[in-house]
Amino acid sequence: MALNVKLVKSLNGRTKDQIATANSLGLRKIGDASQQPDNDATKGKIKKISHLIEVTEG
Repeated sequence: MALNVKLVKSLNGRTKDQIATANSLGLRKIGDASQQPDNDATKGKIKKISHLIEVTEG
């Protein structure tokens, strides 16, 4: 199973750790999307920046 992650809000003004987390998910600018494995590490990253992203399964 995989998770589709899409950045829907800007990273401007965010903390360095939130920006680093988004970058580790392959998200650099609004509209970027990536497919990530459904594991605990990915879920932790998603939780950290949940207010900036949109997640769907598939």
